[in-house]
Amino acid sequence: MSTPAITFTRDRPTWFVYLMLATFSTYLYGLSSALPTLRAELGVTQAVAGLHGTGMAVGSILTGLALPWLTRRHGRRAAVWIGIGGMNAGMVLVGFGQTLPFTLAGYTIASGFAAIALYVSMAALSDHHGPAGAASISEANAVGVLAGIPATYAFSLLAQSVLGWRAAMFIPVVLTAVLAFTMGRNWFPEAPAEHAAARTNKPFSWRFHFAGAVLLCCVAVEFTFNLFAAELFSQRTGLTLAEAATGLTAMLCGIAAGRFGGAALTLRYPVWQVFLGTMAVSLAGWAIFWSTTVVAVGYVGLAISGAGIGMLFPLGLTRMIETSGGRPDQASGIASVWAGVGSGTGPFVLGALGDAFGTHAAFLLAPALLGLAAGGLLSSRSTF
Repeated sequence: MSTPAITFTRDRPTWFVYLMLATFSTYLYGLSSALPTLRAELGVTQAVAGLHGTGMAVGSILTGLALPWLTRRHGRRAAVWIGIGGMNAGMVLVGFGQTLPFTLAGYTIASGFAAIALYVSMAALSDHHGPAGAASISEANAVGVLAGIPATYAFSLLAQSVLGWRAAMFIPVVLTAVLAFTMGRNWFPEAPAEHAAARTNKPFSWRFHFAGAVLLCCVAVEFTFNLFAAELFSQRTGLTLAEAATGLTAMLCGIAAGRFGGAALTLRYPVWQVFLGTMAVSLAGWAIFWSTTVVAVGYVGLAISGAGIGMLFPLGLTRMIETSGGRPDQASGIASVWAGVGSGTGPFVLGALGDAFGTHAAFLLAPALLGLAAGGLLSSRSTF
């Protein structure tokens, strides 16, 4: 069933967020691409390597708890630049770190501060575009992930060059400098006055907490693919780890296409229908990728998986904002906690299962998480 079409205007502040998320994506997918190579370099197990994902989760949870206070105290604009600055500090630490404590710290710091920039900007987009909030959040993430495609390809090239894979960790630093120089003065207006009035100790509804659990499952699926899909691709096809990292490029192409397409669909159809459809697409892509040993088919499976996975986070976050009772900054902070738990536990559990049963069997975790997310969505769909 379609609904009356909704439109929104992409103004200069909107494009600032889009480009900021492009910089964010080079951090996220740079660290994701680096993990298999980093694991081999450090000589650690998959479970220990998965602790890097746990570190990313811890950072996201801690900053998520502080996010509402940070935006109240310093405003959204300052919070975003604090987040971007801290993200780059973490990337530099990974780039220069040669031992496990340094790389774990770098992943944790980069993720924690990056989460500030991400979730503050999503709350601002929701305010700025009103009824088109879901579409603007999805499209922002689509534009952002476009930068992740060349970033993963650049990682693969650098990993095989004399510069080495660590050179790729400085790509976000360079892009941040360009962003600050070209659009550093742009930002949305701060939170509307009615949001300040809406801040209350009144508990969130049960549907809000259900939406958080759904977001946890969705983020866990995305991060298990981000951090371990290249490893499984290598094992199943015989590609080297550096070559298999190009599989993430195929997945990112799918994510970008899914987010652009999903943004258009949310302007025409109920969000819950689009959300459920993306879960089905994710499952179909997983089945193709998981069952094949052919390189070309693996790329197809990753691309289809990405088309579905790409919409999981934007729609999950939108759902939490919509059920927050007019408290987008608080909802975004809590969403960061839920997402942090998902991004940490998903890769760690998959890594532990991989050590015990092999990565191929461990990847059955993905459809299990999608099933839980679908159940949570359907149980509260009446409020979409």
